[in-house]
Amino acid sequence: MHADILAIRLFFHNFASVMRLKHLSILNYKNIAEAELDFSPGLNCIIGCNGEGKTNLLDSIRFLSLCKSLGVTQDSLCIRHDEDFFMLKGLYEREDCTLEEIHCSLKRGQKKIMRRQGKPYKRLAEHIGLIPVVLVSPSDGMLIAGGSEERRHFMDVVISQMNLPYLDALTRYSKALQQRNALLKMDPPCDTEMLALWEEQMAKEGEFIYRCRQEYIDRFTPIFQRYYDLIAQEHEKVTLSYTSHCQRGPLLEAIQRDRHKDLAVGYSLHGTHRDDLEMMINGYPIRREGSQGQNKTMLVALKLAQYEFLHHTGNGTRPILLLDDIFDRLDAQRVERIVALVSGDSFGQTFITDTNRDHLDKILSMTSQDYKLFYCERGSFSNISNR
Repeated sequence: MHADILAIRLFFHNFASVMRLKHLSILNYKNIAEAELDFSPGLNCIIGCNGEGKTNLLDSIRFLSLCKSLGVTQDSLCIRHDEDFFMLKGLYEREDCTLEEIHCSLKRGQKKIMRRQGKPYKRLAEHIGLIPVVLVSPSDGMLIAGGSEERRHFMDVVISQMNLPYLDALTRYSKALQQRNALLKMDPPCDTEMLALWEEQMAKEGEFIYRCRQEYIDRFTPIFQRYYDLIAQEHEKVTLSYTSHCQRGPLLEAIQRDRHKDLAVGYSLHGTHRDDLEMMINGYPIRREGSQGQNKTMLVALKLAQYEFLHHTGNGTRPILLLDDIFDRLDAQRVERIVALVSGDSFGQTFITDTNRDHLDKILSMTSQDYKLFYCERGSFSNISNR
């Protein structure tokens, strides 16, 4: 086994605080009518054809950590067709065997309710970071192919799980931006004093957001490069470069200097809502130069590095790792190196989905961890192997 992979396993073993998902109850979530699942503290593999519910299972686990579904703009869209509500309940076990119960419910036309130990949260932001989670999924391809909002979201999801003031700053910045944009669209022209108030709020929160993002990328990049090298083991140099209007000087000056342009177009042209994260391979944008295998390698490396960063920098708890169909478009050598990484105990509790049982069988044959293997069909799950 590669020496660097052994070093990563030793690192995680020495810095391990655990929050494992012991039991999951699902009712009317997407195509899953009802499920009661007991999970292994180690590996949990889910096999099944496309469209059967494997991804929805991982999404429900993510929802209990981040209070939202991936890629769904309205929570009500998570409710199963022809039903009036959904319910998720996770029972988590800490390393000292104490239990945490997290409950989420949503009725059509109402707000979702998140509860911890039976007590509703006053603010959902209070829950973010309690149970860190990292998801690797086919939709990650938008990090490369999509717009800058995808890459800002990638940064925000990580930082928010370990920095509550950052999450609060994002909320305040978003409100100030919306208010300023509404004023810019007014006809006749808006009150400049009101514009100035929201601009000051945008600048204050925006510069804090910028500092947090810059610090994150500075610390994150070497970890990401190490994982890319482990998987690729080729002469490919990958880099990340964060760009922001804040790098040109005080944000307030930039916003106010071009206010006339914003009034002409009806929205804000400057601010951290325009930040981007440039992803390069051998000095060129990977979206233009990268092969499918290189793109997928970059995405997997980004997420595995995200896991290590959250674990080492956040509250010390190992995130739950969700790997959804990650082996597609990778050559056999890269698949083998990823298998070597995830089959050990480096990543704590891990959930892996695939349509190809050969990949999962190879992982299970290499692991010394406890595991469970589930078969998924039409939103139902059956335990077909455990050790």
